[in-house]
Amino acid sequence: MLLHFPYLELYRKQVVKQADLVLAMQLCPGEFTADEKARNLAYYQACTVRDSSLSAAPQAVLAAEVGHLDLAYDLFAESVLQDLADLGDKTADGLHLASLAGAWLALVQGFGGLRDDRAVPSFDPRLPRRIDRLAFSLRWRGHRLRVTLTPVEARYELPDAAGDAEVELWHHGESLRVTGAEPVIRPMPQVPDPGPEPPCPPGRRPTRRSAD
Repeated sequence: MLLHFPYLELYRKQVVKQADLVLAMQLCPGEFTADEKARNLAYYQACTVRDSSLSAAPQAVLAAEVGHLDLAYDLFAESVLQDLADLGDKTADGLHLASLAGAWLALVQGFGGLRDDRAVPSFDPRLPRRIDRLAFSLRWRGHRLRVTLTPVEARYELPDAAGDAEVELWHHGESLRVTGAEPVIRPMPQVPDPGPEPPCPPGRRPTRRSAD
């Protein structure tokens, strides 16, 4: 925006390049209530123009957490396509590696619901309509934890471990013990209706890629 508008005009308006508070809610999820996360995301979604390639991924994570899955999917796509589609007209100068890493976080923390601010990993997975299967692995205390998600179930397993190996985790508030003997499978709960999607600045909603 600074290439097209004078600073004096920009400073008279509430315009945000990237929302640091949204990133704070991603990094320190236990410090905010669910209501605070929803209200803060709605507030910053309306005034953040995402001039920074670092902005879309944290917004995708929080949009998924509060239940705006179509918006989260479109923000994730913006992050992952930053260089493939040269969205910022800067790819000739080099890859946006932080945006690519953010796309992975949008998948694992956003749709996988991973949070690591407790003594054990916790998952609150929820998939948007355009994703019918999501699988990823994490290294946790010497074990490879494999997570496979579909719209109906979440599967947790230790594919490389012996039968007596064990990892504790949370799934939507339920404490689970996953061993090397067999996977643990739990249902995917229905995502509550979060209400209307928060508005974006005029012309700055990410390209809608979600199916009807």
